[in-house]
Amino acid sequence: MKRYALDELIKWKTSKRRKPLILKGARQVGKTWLMKYFGENYFENMAYIDFYRNERMKKLFSGDFEIRRLIEGLQAETHEKISPDKTLIVFDEVQEVPLAISSLKYFYENSPEYAIIAGGSLLGVASHKGVSFPVGKVEFANLYPLNFCEFLEAIGESELVRLLMKKDWQLIAAFKSKFIDYLRKYYFIGGMPESVAVYSEDRDYIAVRKVQEEILTAYNEDFSKHVPSGDLAQVRNVWNNITRQLAREKKRFSPGIVKKNSRLKDYENALQWLTDAGLIYKVEQISIPSIPLKNYTSSAFKIYFLDVGLLSCMAELDSKVLLEGAAIFKEFKGSLTENYVCQELINYGKKPFYWSSEATAEVGFVFKHNSNIYPLEAKAEENLKAKSLKVYKEKFKPALCLRTSMKDYREEGWLTNIPLYAIGLWEE
Repeated sequence: MKRYALDELIKWKTSKRRKPLILKGARQVGKTWLMKYFGENYFENMAYIDFYRNERMKKLFSGDFEIRRLIEGLQAETHEKISPDKTLIVFDEVQEVPLAISSLKYFYENSPEYAIIAGGSLLGVASHKGVSFPVGKVEFANLYPLNFCEFLEAIGESELVRLLMKKDWQLIAAFKSKFIDYLRKYYFIGGMPESVAVYSEDRDYIAVRKVQEEILTAYNEDFSKHVPSGDLAQVRNVWNNITRQLAREKKRFSPGIVKKNSRLKDYENALQWLTDAGLIYKVEQISIPSIPLKNYTSSAFKIYFLDVGLLSCMAELDSKVLLEGAAIFKEFKGSLTENYVCQELINYGKKPFYWSSEATAEVGFVFKHNSNIYPLEAKAEENLKAKSLKVYKEKFKPALCLRTSMKDYREEGWLTNIPLYAIGLWEE
C-alpha cells in the first residue's frame, strides 16, 4: 500500500540536520506499518520496540539517559545490532513510556547519528499528561487516513492518479465518470488502511462495514482506558453526536445539540481530547483573512471526522446509496462532501479555517497556501451560484476564489472550479 508520507521519511533520513522524528496519527491509520516498511526497505536493519505493556522498557528508561547504556538495552530487547546511520530505531506506542519520549532530547544532543522514529496513537493526548516533549530536539510528522489518490493507488488505479497529477484537464474530463464512481466508493470506504485493503481484495462492502464498525468500537474502548474519568461522559456525548452536528444547515459546533441547555465550556476538555487523539478535526472561524490566520479566529468552530468512510459508517449509510448516483455526495446536507474536502486539505498540509458574515454568507474553508490566502467553497449540489464567495470577494478582494464540485475544471477570471476528485492536488 503506497503512502505518500514515505517521501517525507526518506527526506528526513538524508537530512543533514536530522533530529529524532515523532510520527503522530490516530489509531489504525497505518503508523506501525509505515515505520516498519521504512526500516525494512531504507536501512540495513531495524530495531523495532513496542512499548505497549513493556515492563522491560519502563525499567530501562527509568534509569539515566546515558546513550551507550540505552543502546545496549535496546539491542538486548530486539536482538539487533544497532549501528549509527545503518539501523532505524523504532519506538512504537512510545506514549506508554513517557521517559522514552524525554530521552529523545539526549539522543539528539549526544548521539545525533542514531536514526530514531517514535510513533504512537495517543501522543497528542500524552502531551497534556505531564509528558515532557523535547521541544526543539525532535521533528514531527503526521499520518492520516489514505487520501483519495492513495486510495486509487491501493485499488490498482495508479494510471488515474498519474492522470490527475499531470493536470491535463481536458483528458481528465474524458475519464470523469470513472473518477466520480471511485470518489463515491471512497465516501463509503474511506481511507482507513484495513478498510481499503478489504475492499481491494474482496470488493465486499459488507466486509468493509464490519471493519469500520470494529474500528469505531476500538475507539470507544480507548475512551474507557485513556480519557480522565471526569471527562468520559462528555467525550462520549460529543463523539455520539458528531453526525447530528454535521447534519445541520449551519455546521458551527453547538453544545445544545450534544445536550440540551449545555454550554461550550462543558465540552472544552472533551473536544481537546478528541482533537489530540486525532479523531476529529477542529476548523475555526476567522473574522478577517489575514496572515497568520490563527490570530483572527473567533470562539466559533466546526468539527469534522478523521475519515469520511468512518463517518458514513457512524451515520449508518447503507451500501445501496452507492447505486443512487450523486445521492451519496449530498447525504445529510453535503456533510460527507465537506468532511472529504477537509480531510484532503489537511492531508496535503493546508490547515483549513472558515469564514462567515454576520448575515447569511459563509465560506466553508479558508486556507493559506504559500504566501496567499484562498477561500474555498465545497459544493455537493448542482447549484453553483457561489453567492457566499461573491460576498467574500467584494469584502476582501482576494486574488482568486476557489470552488470544488462535480463540475469540470474551469477558470472564470475571479473564480476557479476544481473537480472534487482533484481538490487535494490543487496548487497555485
